[in-house]
Amino acid sequence: MARTRSRWLGPDARPVAVPDDVDDPVVPKASGIVALPFHVRWSDPAVSYDLRERADRIRVYEQVLREGTEADVRFYIDVSELLDLFDELVLPPAVRAAWASWFLQHRGVELAC
Repeated sequence: MARTRSRWLGPDARPVAVPDDVDDPVVPKASGIVALPFHVRWSDPAVSYDLRERADRIRVYEQVLREGTEADVRFYIDVSELLDLFDELVLPPAVRAAWASWFLQHRGVELAC
């Protein structure tokens, strides 16, 4: 079993879900109290998050951006809120770079990675 990270193993090897249509206003968004699906938050016990609370939103955004599918990102991530939280999120460099690229392309906003 490999015990070191490489570009083929570890967080940088995972694809980053950045759907082009994440900011489509017709896409329903999560609100209020949420529990993330197991493929996003895979450790027990299950936890509920209140998206009205900034600290909970930060935790949800970090987990969804790291582990979520495009469908998860569309549902849980509000890009205006993501822009507001971006500097506070603990994310792998590849995830930060992918979203910085999205914001530059779709919103004309340059973000530091």
